[in-house]
Amino acid sequence: MSNTTWSTTLKVNGKTHTLDVDPSTPLLYILRNDLGLQGPHFGCGLGQCGACTVIVNGVAIRSCITPASSVKGEITTLEGLATQGRLHPLQQAWIDEQVPQCGFCQNGQIMTAKALLDKNPHPTDAQIREGMNRTLCRCMTYYRIQAAIRRAAKTMADARPASKTEVVA
Repeated sequence: MSNTTWSTTLKVNGKTHTLDVDPSTPLLYILRNDLGLQGPHFGCGLGQCGACTVIVNGVAIRSCITPASSVKGEITTLEGLATQGRLHPLQQAWIDEQVPQCGFCQNGQIMTAKALLDKNPHPTDAQIREGMNRTLCRCMTYYRIQAAIRRAAKTMADARPASKTEVVA
């Protein structure tokens, strides 16, 4: 990293933060060290494992390899999924399906699943496996992860208001 600082404003989980940082600083370091967020983890540092995943403008990105200067838009971390003290359906499904073992990868798994369900609210098992295939779990809880995503998708679908085109009998 260079010795130059750069003033930036980041919107994280709905809150605006103005920081003076080196423009090449990885977003992960700012989230954890400067903002105190513990959801995204440092895993491999190469963007391969997914433990550092956050969502920027609806896209799951690897924050360990994303320079802060390249981030344009709203950032959502694991901490930003719950609303008004209520867990997001994915977080609740993770608990209900008893997904975590060591728990280290869970940030990346949940954030990747969130981006997947935002794009495809009714994924097939094959689409879930494809969408999650780059987010690694050393404990091999992939079947539980898949079950939790299916559960969350159903919960989210059940919570959506009926379409105006549906006919009520």
